[in-house]
Amino acid sequence: MTGLFTFGETMGLVAADGIGPLPYARSFSFGIGGAESNVAVGVARLGGEATWLGRVGPDATGALIAERLGAAGVRTLAITDDSFTGLMVRHRRSAQFAQVDYHRAGSAGSRLSPADVPSAELSASGVVHVTGITPALSETARAAVFQSIETARAAGVPVSVDVNYRSKLWSRFDAAPVLRDLVSRADVVFASPEEAELFVDPQDVPAALAKLGPAEVIVKDGARGCTALIDGERHALPVLPVTVIDPVGAGDAFVAGYLADRLAGAPPADRLATAIAAGAFAVTVPGDCEGAPTRAELAALKGDDVRR
Repeated sequence: MTGLFTFGETMGLVAADGIGPLPYARSFSFGIGGAESNVAVGVARLGGEATWLGRVGPDATGALIAERLGAAGVRTLAITDDSFTGLMVRHRRSAQFAQVDYHRAGSAGSRLSPADVPSAELSASGVVHVTGITPALSETARAAVFQSIETARAAGVPVSVDVNYRSKLWSRFDAAPVLRDLVSRADVVFASPEEAELFVDPQDVPAALAKLGPAEVIVKDGARGCTALIDGERHALPVLPVTVIDPVGAGDAFVAGYLADRLAGAPPADRLATAIAAGAFAVTVPGDCEGAPTRAELAALKGDDVRR
């Protein structure tokens, strides 16, 4: 029981090159992206075992997802569905602001169901990681998340939840009770202050989240670093100073760093330090998961800027 198991929707990613309004973009890159698979790639790059499960369409994008994740070292359980693989289109209106549009209603990934997630996979994992994105996709996807959590808990497997609220998928009113329920069933929770404030008192976010049940609460606070309440002990770490190229994917890299070290048996302070370093590395390269760092690359953040 040493590996990460996660599931959700991974999509094709059409990203405008450069910075500026989308109508003026003249070139685009095509890749893949999805919060859960980003975390799986991050854990694998840091030397951990990682499995991702999800539905993909019978199309070139679905094939690319399976190929890219496999090449990244992720054990990939891609279920072929007769619907299309979802897409997201991203452009950077300015250096500080990115916009993402989804094309995923009725997609293969949204048709995930409880029957798709084998109990044996959940019970044999070191940690099961889910996000607040998947419950927003469909009723069957939501059922898959909650049933999987209960199966993992019954087997004594820790459950990790990244709140990951997406306003383009559901309203705050619809999301809040579901996300609160999700957090109450978790052992490890990741959230930004804004996400947590959807359903807990904003005065002391780590403590408020911990009151719902999780023993490990990590609050990701962007350029302000992170705060955490882990087994009753408080922690706070600043960010590492780096040049930001693309902020997308930093949160997933952070989660991957923490979970990779947790799976390796590292103490909380080390897990948080690795999470901060992984998130910092992620913003120095473009893409959702393509630049997920290795252990050696994280070490280089504090060393020479030329590797010979």
